[in-house]
Amino acid sequence: MNRISLIAIIAASLSVSPAAAQFLPSEQSLQGLYPGDTYSPFAQRAFPSQVFWGDTHLHTSLSPDAGLFGNTLGVDEAWRFARGEEVTSATGLPVKLGRPLDWMALTDHSDMMGFATGLFNGDPAITSSEQGKGWYDAFQQGGDAATAAALDLITNFSQGTLDPALVEAYSPGSTAYGSVWQEVVDAAERYNEPGHFTAFIAYEWTSLVAGNNLHRNVIYRDGARRAEQMMPMVTQPPVGSTDPLELYKWMQNYEDKTGGNVLALAHNGNLSNGIMFPVDEQYTGRAIDETYVEQRAKWEPLYEITQIKGDGETHPALSPEDQFADYETWDAGNLDLSEAKTPDMLKGEYAREALKQGLGLEVKLGTNPYKFGFSGATDSHTSLSTAEEDNYFGKAASAEPSLTRVTHPFTETENGIFPGWSLVASGYTGVWATENTREALWDAMARKEVYATTGPRMMVRFFGGWEFDDNDLRSRAPAFAGYEKGVPMGADLRPAPGPDAAPSFMVYALRDPIGANLDRIQIVKGWRTPDGTLQEKVYDVAWSDGREPDGNGVLPDVGTTVDIEAANWTNTIGASELASVWTDPDFDPTASAFYYARVIEIPTPRWVLYDKVRLGSEIPEEAALTGQERAYTSPIWYTP
Repeated sequence: MNRISLIAIIAASLSVSPAAAQFLPSEQSLQGLYPGDTYSPFAQRAFPSQVFWGDTHLHTSLSPDAGLFGNTLGVDEAWRFARGEEVTSATGLPVKLGRPLDWMALTDHSDMMGFATGLFNGDPAITSSEQGKGWYDAFQQGGDAATAAALDLITNFSQGTLDPALVEAYSPGSTAYGSVWQEVVDAAERYNEPGHFTAFIAYEWTSLVAGNNLHRNVIYRDGARRAEQMMPMVTQPPVGSTDPLELYKWMQNYEDKTGGNVLALAHNGNLSNGIMFPVDEQYTGRAIDETYVEQRAKWEPLYEITQIKGDGETHPALSPEDQFADYETWDAGNLDLSEAKTPDMLKGEYAREALKQGLGLEVKLGTNPYKFGFSGATDSHTSLSTAEEDNYFGKAASAEPSLTRVTHPFTETENGIFPGWSLVASGYTGVWATENTREALWDAMARKEVYATTGPRMMVRFFGGWEFDDNDLRSRAPAFAGYEKGVPMGADLRPAPGPDAAPSFMVYALRDPIGANLDRIQIVKGWRTPDGTLQEKVYDVAWSDGREPDGNGVLPDVGTTVDIEAANWTNTIGASELASVWTDPDFDPTASAFYYARVIEIPTPRWVLYDKVRLGSEIPEEAALTGQERAYTSPIWYTP
């Protein structure tokens, strides 16, 4: 550059107008020129601006049932797979996620953790028992003998008829149990990489009351220094209990002793035969009182609304006017089909009904025990967190890809059947957090700023307030208005600005970048009238393709592009993004209420169709070949 050109540039910079802010001193550069606090919308953000994807529920060979039924993959394979590495499954198949997860909670069963591995290895503490020696010999023999031994062992476990010496050998306080728990904690520490991948220390407390599922997953905010100070809570006596109130005591003791933090989430209520969400009394006969509602509300901020063993949002018998209620419904009986399902049980099993019942319990006892957010998980027992329809590796090693897994029953007794094709490739949890660390993700779970999907990684925001309008969506970053004027999913609405105000909700969704387009967004409302009546209604608030509701307000189906012969679909229908500001037209300021958003995709193939096309599997006529996957946001609550 010559000297004349340089002088010209300097002169121009000295005479530049105030609007050319890049040449002015920084303290003057934006004064009066930009209405925001800073020009960069990404700087100095105090609210969560990223969604991180993970699984709150996965089992390895350390879980007795997983190990006994053929899973040979341990904690290292599970963590490596979640982080995006290729591994070899228990049945010898190479497998890899389409996209790595951002975080995971590895939740092996706390009861007799590591027992299956000890049994296969001939641990003298097991083979010295007549019961244990018989099982060991059967597994050495293999084939039908091994299968029968596995079923017999699990039956004895669930019925509490295990040899007490076996229970003692693999219970908290024993050398074997302490070694296994240390292995779990150490593995989580090895794979935890703050900012890149979060490995939660966790376990599953497996309360099973006469086959009725009351399981909870316990997730630590902490690292090894605290987690290794106390062994997990178990259900087997003499040190354990199946009563959730006893689990809450363990959680309180843990926090008091270590200074750490834990939370629990209940799951799979659709297999509890009505006892997951009690209203009058627990299964123990103890009345639902102030202690119960306060403790459950304190320790269980989340509920697993979808997973491999069926969807838990609602049931068509509970929500007959909801056209999307019958989604991946499992209602034959309890977890092991030892008892058939009866209609009266349904009210104690599903998330939407529990949210409504919680409003009534709050009036009665002062606290809402069912004020939970939504999480999604796999509950896979293969060490493989696969929720992708075209990459689905089943519930257990016996349900990994094969010609017959579609037709082979998952469970079958004289009380009913869970067909193999009814297993669900579900689900994941999206967490809105400031960074990918244990602390930030756990805090988001605790405040319920999370949502569940049946597998797709669609981005969903949901805010509630009193003053949202369409202008708030005239931006690519409506979250600024969302946090300024309202509250996010999982929160309580702020007080109304006046007696005539009605709440407004801002919701928007972007489809999974490699997934299907969106059919619609709905807002689900539940409320309790002043006379105690519990009601619900589903509102379509945004939809694709310019459809118009009919005279009854029903929106026509979006249609389908699924190619059955190729197990494919095209995004020629639906929308890549949908958004709406919706004001409740039926708002009653005297009625307590909750609201959550449900985002529905266009139809896509289920995993069984991929099995048909790729493997040539015979598909039963009653098996669903397609489905409309979805997301459920945590609710927002209104209290008069």
